[in-house]
Amino acid sequence: MSGPEVSTVDINGFPTRIWRKGSGAPLGFLAGFGGLPRWVPFLDRLAERRTVIVPSLPGFPGGDRGHTVLDTHLDWVLAVRQAIQAAGLHGADLAGSSVGASMAAEMAALWPESVRRLALIAPFGLYDEAEPPTDPWAQRGDAVPGLLCADPAAWTALKAMPEGANSIEWPIEQTRANEAAARIFWPLGNTRLEKRLPLVTAPTLLLWGSEDRVMPRSYAARIAARLGGPNETVLIEGAGHLAELDRPDKVADAILSWVG
Repeated sequence: MSGPEVSTVDINGFPTRIWRKGSGAPLGFLAGFGGLPRWVPFLDRLAERRTVIVPSLPGFPGGDRGHTVLDTHLDWVLAVRQAIQAAGLHGADLAGSSVGASMAAEMAALWPESVRRLALIAPFGLYDEAEPPTDPWAQRGDAVPGLLCADPAAWTALKAMPEGANSIEWPIEQTRANEAAARIFWPLGNTRLEKRLPLVTAPTLLLWGSEDRVMPRSYAARIAARLGGPNETVLIEGAGHLAELDRPDKVADAILSWVG
């Protein structure tokens, strides 16, 4: 599996990584909880038919310490908007997972012309007191892999330090990603995204792992009912919250079929 082309842009004074691989029309992807410290098979599958462009979120792997200057949800939305534009994704198809899916939905809601078609994998941003999401920051470290993936080995492989990596910087970067997500969503994960979903007019695909232990499956129906444009929901059997890690081929096939 060959790696992507890597470039860097400045977002709020911090270097921010952008990955690019493949050919064809651009397809953006915003990573889920924990970010993407390495290129994964799911992205390779997308790159078989599209030019896959992956801008890092501030503070996530590849996003340096950009989260440290983001104090409000508006700050985060504007920073992600800058990254999307800098990556050349304005008007392109956009996919996201988990925390990244929440930000992808914000882009489509607030700048409808910026997203052609949208694919969301179990987005954060909603909260139902009767059926709350699981708080990933409240878990013991050894419980996190099984919380985020149906196959804990998928998360472990994502986070394993590769040969040649800086043994000091690597774990710091992974911890920083958790801190960055917490700055957006802690403690309840509720950004009141539900209020803005009617503004999303882009055709939207919702994907949900059948074994998601973070976001209740009922949230898929809540999101679908609120979206302002046409939408479809696909359940990914045998997948957890980060369905793209558990079932990369199935998730990629669903997204590619949706965006055309």
